Amino acid sequence: MNFPFYIARRYLFSKKSTHAINIISGISVAGVAVATMALVVTLSVFNGFHDLVASFFTSFDPQLKVTPTKGKTAPADDPILEDIKKWPEVEIATECVEDQALAIFSDRQTMVVVKGVEDNFGQLTHFNDILYPDPGKEVSLHAANLDYGVPGIRLAQVLGTGAMWPGYLHIYAPEREGQLDMTNPEAAFVEDSLLSTGEVFNVNQGKYDRNYIITSIAFARNLFGQQGMISSLELRLHPGSNIDKVKKDMRKRAGDKYDVLDRYEQQADTYKIMRIEKFIAYVFLTFILMVACFNIIGSLSMLIIDKKEDVATLRNLGANNRQISSIFLFEGRMIATAGAFLGILLGLLLCWLQQTFGLVRLGNSSGSFVVDAYPVSVHFWDIILIFITVIAVGWIAVWYPVRHLSKRLLGD
Repeated sequence: MNFPFYIARRYLFSKKSTHAINIISGISVAGVAVATMALVVTLSVFNGFHDLVASFFTSFDPQLKVTPTKGKTAPADDPILEDIKKWPEVEIATECVEDQALAIFSDRQTMVVVKGVEDNFGQLTHFNDILYPDPGKEVSLHAANLDYGVPGIRLAQVLGTGAMWPGYLHIYAPEREGQLDMTNPEAAFVEDSLLSTGEVFNVNQGKYDRNYIITSIAFARNLFGQQGMISSLELRLHPGSNIDKVKKDMRKRAGDKYDVLDRYEQQADTYKIMRIEKFIAYVFLTFILMVACFNIIGSLSMLIIDKKEDVATLRNLGANNRQISSIFLFEGRMIATAGAFLGILLGLLLCWLQQTFGLVRLGNSSGSFVVDAYPVSVHFWDIILIFITVIAVGWIAVWYPVRHLSKRLLGD
């Protein structure tokens, strides 16, 4: 057995001549454990919100989305797009035209994003499941020469339309061709109107609920002057398909003409912000962990003073200065390791309690938020990262102080 480790283990668990040293050692372990527990819980909560947001996007975003790299639109009959539609793994392909416009209803108006889709859009995503007040209802976006629109729930509130509005919702978009006639500015806009389906959609994401109107692709093409064009090709794959492999193969076929994006890449800004927030939380909690490690230094300082006589005995038995210093290094490292294991176990226990019982709630009234309690998701690699961080910080924190104290107090 390693001699310094054996002595350090005896020192850690044996009774000291001064009871305060035992108390300080316990406080050191507790401090590291609390900081470690905070890391586990905080990162798991960030993971929970990440997974929660991902579940919202899957109700609206396609599995894969093909968009032109230059410009807003591309020809719908492009051979590359036609090939992608016929890909063996592709189950459903939907052409979309999307752009900004002005919506006016009664005396209210706001800028909106009009997204024109084909009739199979409900099969492409889970769009029908997020309709209100009739989830799962099949809606038709056009009939004969009439076009219908489904606005986001918050957009309907802004415009005052409700789920079922009387008359027409007027949509205006700039003319793509010609010059602006200042004597007749209305001629610079294309005007069209939408009827109500009696439904609104609710993704629980402001980006969609506040800005989007879903309608037929024919309406969007006429409004934006994009006949025969698409702004994106949205795809759903057969169950069991390897999305990453299909995306990689499609990107090779698309070359530099089109981007092929999965759900996370479609919401790159949102997920990037969440990753940055999680990283900042990790950094701040690591600093708190470093502060907690100062307790270990205090504990070791008192232990070195308390064990001066033992050090003299060890030297008489043949222990060299390096071995004696290693005893106290192992002592500090064992305190850090014990705190790491205890903190991880406590953190996992708290995460399990939160997942099972929802101990920490988001609000007092049920239904005020999307979820009633803070979501928690424990990721294996986060636990590994936390353990490595605690061990590294704890071991580094005790190295220099032990060396310094050994030289000053023990004459090393």
